[in-house]
Amino acid sequence: MAPNIVFLGPPGSGKGTYASRIAPKLGIPHIATGDIFRRAIAKETPMGLKAKKYYNSGKMVPDEISTGVVIERITQPDCKNGFILDAPYDVQQAREIDKRVKIDVAVNLDLSEEGVIHRLSKRVVCRKCANIYNLRNVRPKVDGVCDKCGGELYEREDDKPEAIRKRLRVYEERADPLLDYYRKKGILINIVTKDPDLPPQVTIEKIEKALKEFFS
Repeated sequence: MAPNIVFLGPPGSGKGTYASRIAPKLGIPHIATGDIFRRAIAKETPMGLKAKKYYNSGKMVPDEISTGVVIERITQPDCKNGFILDAPYDVQQAREIDKRVKIDVAVNLDLSEEGVIHRLSKRVVCRKCANIYNLRNVRPKVDGVCDKCGGELYEREDDKPEAIRKRLRVYEERADPLLDYYRKKGILINIVTKDPDLPPQVTIEKIEKALKEFFS
């Protein structure tokens, strides 16, 4: 049976990229919180219906509902033999998850503030399908045009340096207690990335090696 894993890390640390490539190798689903919210709302699950009211009115979804959406997803049959969750929002959500499902290991992707800014300030997004390109190493075939759907590529306001710094302050406020929570449980693996321009495969191999050592 594969483990239940959470991936942690600041915006731009590569959580989604690494999780989406490692999960298939382990034969388990990669669960991204943004995706499960959209799916829960589209399928009108019990928690999706509760979240929809807030989404439609432009309000922030309360913690208890966002936690419920996550738990609703990770208790589905396809998660019975393991999953990678990207990632608990805060320590309270982590505690609630632990009441329902045992998390075996938490992988923290440690990237410096300047590394995050370097990565995110090179990122563009498709207006039509939301496909993301990091211009450091994934360029579209035609500048400014999405390979997938032909939509226009643009830089999000919150991917500009000053906005990124503000996002990092918000992230640190909730992440520090979360990291401490998993550290005290003895299940935290820290993966330090000193070079933000490393190809994804280098970090993926580093994570896979750390997981193998953790479970050996």
